Amino acid sequence: MFLTFRWFGADDPVPLAHIRQIPGVRGIVSALYDVPIGEAWPRDNVQRLAASVNDAGLALSVVESIPIHEDIKLGRPTRDRLIDNYAASVRAIGDAGVRVLCYNFMPVFDWTRTDLAMRLSDGSLTLAYDDAALARIDLSRGSGELPGWAHAYTPDELATLLAAYRGVTDEAMWEHLAYFLERVVPAAEEAGVVMALHPDDPPWPIFGLPRIITDAAALERLLRLVDRPANGLTFCTGSLGSRPDNDLPVMARRFAERGRIHFAHCRNVRRTGERRFHEVPHPSTCGDVDMRGVLAALRDAGFAGPARSDHGRMIWGEQGRAGYGLHDRALGATYLLGLWEGLARP
Repeated sequence: MFLTFRWFGADDPVPLAHIRQIPGVRGIVSALYDVPIGEAWPRDNVQRLAASVNDAGLALSVVESIPIHEDIKLGRPTRDRLIDNYAASVRAIGDAGVRVLCYNFMPVFDWTRTDLAMRLSDGSLTLAYDDAALARIDLSRGSGELPGWAHAYTPDELATLLAAYRGVTDEAMWEHLAYFLERVVPAAEEAGVVMALHPDDPPWPIFGLPRIITDAAALERLLRLVDRPANGLTFCTGSLGSRPDNDLPVMARRFAERGRIHFAHCRNVRRTGERRFHEVPHPSTCGDVDMRGVLAALRDAGFAGPARSDHGRMIWGEQGRAGYGLHDRALGATYLLGLWEGLARP
């Protein structure tokens, strides 16, 4: 395992110079954030991003992510052109020396929380999700009320998109994912890039939309769709850990032994009810994720890929992008580094 850190580019309030000072962090996880979804990423832009990271003494190790256009997820006739553009983007990141692509197949909404600033007993602020609170969100007013969602759909845009998904079953989503992977995985192999699908977050349906990457059975099915090494996983302990039926150390060992975990997101959550959780500091004792057990399973299975401390509280008065401040993620990174070193000693 080697440590990486999420960075959102030149506008990120956390500069690369500060990230470089975190012990053990060697890689950066980033993306191009100004390319419209569905368009091919310009090679020169990717090269400039990689160069800016290299100039700071780090390496662009993971792209997270190249967003997948909704027409691909919906299986519309336009998907072939969009998939061609996606494959071109994968080749562009491969040319820049990036070897891992983290992506997701969540319809309409990416990772979703109902509170971006839940106050914990120690005074820190954290991300939280509550299914009951989600049910109270009025989507007829667009996506602006939904905390954590970066793409601001107008009410009409969102209504049209949600209507398009009404007849899309889980099985249809699996078919559309297979169609996508059958065409993109070979391009990734040629480019020297591995695909690392991120689980749905949270790992259950929201707003009546199908979400299919949720548990061990789903991860097994994903790998069978295109049974080649380049088709793999982002093992996210926070997403998968918000379901009590997911045994994370067992899952980590099973998929890492087969060489199909290409990226690890290490995050801890505390489950507080049915489909209700909030994020907590990274150590195992702080939440319901056995972080030591997960890292032990990864190490025993020979995992040598990138990992990052995923999300963090706002602590010590820091302000910035919710979940992506410097201080708590840095604490999480050093905790992960200490665990990893300790597991190596008899």
